Amino acid sequence: MLTLIVIVFVIGYLAITTEHTIKVNKAASALITGVLLWTIYILFSPDKELVIESLNHHLGDVSGILFFLLGAMTIIELIDAHNGFDLITKSIDQKNKIKLLWIIAFITFFLSAILDNLTTTIVMISLIRKLINTDKDRLFFAGIIVIAANAGGAWSPIGDVTTTMLWIGGQITTFTIIYKLILPSLACLIAPLLYLTFRLKGDIQRPEVLNIDNNKMLTVKQQKIVFYSGVMILVLVPIFKTVTHLPPFMGILIGLGILWVITEMLHVQKGDEHKHHLSVVYALRKIDTPSILFFLGILLSISALESVGMLTNIAKWMSDTLKDDNVIVISIGLLSSIIDNVPLVAAAQGMYDLSVYPTDSYFWEFLAFCAGTGGSILIIGSAAGVAAMGMERINFAWYLKNISGLALLGYIAGVLIYMLQNQLLGW
Repeated sequence: MLTLIVIVFVIGYLAITTEHTIKVNKAASALITGVLLWTIYILFSPDKELVIESLNHHLGDVSGILFFLLGAMTIIELIDAHNGFDLITKSIDQKNKIKLLWIIAFITFFLSAILDNLTTTIVMISLIRKLINTDKDRLFFAGIIVIAANAGGAWSPIGDVTTTMLWIGGQITTFTIIYKLILPSLACLIAPLLYLTFRLKGDIQRPEVLNIDNNKMLTVKQQKIVFYSGVMILVLVPIFKTVTHLPPFMGILIGLGILWVITEMLHVQKGDEHKHHLSVVYALRKIDTPSILFFLGILLSISALESVGMLTNIAKWMSDTLKDDNVIVISIGLLSSIIDNVPLVAAAQGMYDLSVYPTDSYFWEFLAFCAGTGGSILIIGSAAGVAAMGMERINFAWYLKNISGLALLGYIAGVLIYMLQNQLLGW
């Protein structure tokens, strides 16, 4: 069974990566792969009820991510419909590629620590669509946003799912993870930016500002209300999670409901024909549904590998074979570019007890960094990458050729800085 599952996963993975060559949408390949893996699992399992129970368990986590995506994308579309991003783009008049790249990268880096890497990627890609007209330049900026979002999420307990897992599990504490990982995370971002500073040239082309009918129906006050309300809702989601202990999708859904009420009240005087393009209903229709289905397929595939014990076996094999903690953690980070980092970190949490590696130990902090940033090396290695892939139609091969090397450079730089600061400062 395990051999067949590996074969199907590899074929599905290749179909996703060669989407443009085989002319099959990656969402279709991901859905087929995800369902086939679970089908193989249940057909070869003597206990069908156990498989169903496992699927239902994973479906809770999967649906949580999908509902979060749905809510976040709707809020972003609603802000965009009210021309909210114009408030930011008007203040960014930089056209030089290098300077704009540094600005976008650092905004992404720090925003990711406050929100999370997935939400930040969605926000920032929506933003660069207003700043950059050329597809080639926009794709490149989207790739750097993925690197910056994952680097920014690694040093914050709420910036990345795996860091949050370690935080909730008691392996790391808030203040310690911030001051110990801020420098490695900055190095992970700055290293590729310094390289690009000597490689990129020229200016970006800004999109033409079109006189859309929406502008005639909106006041500046309405524009600001929707923008600031939407941003505040996104910022408050991690706080909602911390206070209530409910999953993030609950926070984003109540936020969407609140913004829905706000927009309805703002446009209550308008007729249905005039407020149609400013409504949540219209925003929901504009959401990139194939991207959400792609997420579903990928998450189903990974959950199947986790359920059959394959990821735990890989983690155990690495522990038994590699021995050295540094090599194990670095390898987990590299592996997370192929397989989702969440089950890998979950497996590590189950294997290593706090009595062996206590809270805030070198191992857990290094794991938080490597698992959080290693996913940038391949486009489907992180939630941020998958979101960018869906939103900007990024080709796997294009990312591998143009961004993966930069992400690996940043990953190596961050690893070296973390190990160096540990040797010199004893952190």
